[in-house]
Amino acid sequence: MPDPADRLLVALDVDGLDQATTLLDELSGVVTGCKIGNQLFTAVGPAAVEAARKRGFRVFLDLKYHDIPNTVAGAVREAARLGVFMLNVHAAGGLGMMRAAAEAATKAARDRAVPRPICLGVTVLTSLDRHVLDAELGIVSTVESQVLRLAGLAKAAGLDGCVASPREIAPLRLQLGKSFVIVTPGIRGRRQEGVAANASRAQTKEGGLGGSGTGPPSQKDDQVRTATAAAAIEAGADYIVVGRPITAAQNPRAAAQAMLEELRG
Repeated sequence: MPDPADRLLVALDVDGLDQATTLLDELSGVVTGCKIGNQLFTAVGPAAVEAARKRGFRVFLDLKYHDIPNTVAGAVREAARLGVFMLNVHAAGGLGMMRAAAEAATKAARDRAVPRPICLGVTVLTSLDRHVLDAELGIVSTVESQVLRLAGLAKAAGLDGCVASPREIAPLRLQLGKSFVIVTPGIRGRRQEGVAANASRAQTKEGGLGGSGTGPPSQKDDQVRTATAAAAIEAGADYIVVGRPITAAQNPRAAAQAMLEELRG
């Protein structure tokens, strides 16, 4: 079994490089990977990746590329040249776009003699529920069915895995097998998840979020399909992405250590 420290990716969703490097320095020696997304990358660009890699962290570049195939291929090629170990594209971009991404990653890695990054398809964002899929996006499907459909397309296109919420891990593992990489955001601490579960039950009685997803997500926490770290790993996730429970903690290092202890049982 891989060490939990290698499976926990801390989301560096911060405003600038100083905040990011402070977090990285606090977490050094506790976890080995981080996630750099749109906020930090837009603020400082590739310098964020360089700073993380310089400190020995593996980088999941979470930019969710979604464009015409040629444009996405070019972006993936540049991401691979940065030395990231994992990246993602929106599976809704279609087979052609995802194939272009997979092929670009393979070629860039070969040309530069570096490891090929793990390429993932983003399925359904953890901020979305069935109500949004139907009423706003015109997708008449359960969230689980849509996730499975998009993940299947990702695999057919040559991607290595997908990004999906904790609720879809088990059916994904059953349908797509053990080698398909599943990366799961929407991770909460035990206490947070207990509060969220109580709120969800209350909202279900009022026709709110609930299990069927019939209302808009909370503005305070925009992820509606969540779970604890231990529950996600037990369900079959290969990696978990954790942001606020660690980065917003008074002591991020201690928060990360506590979550790792939870995973180690």
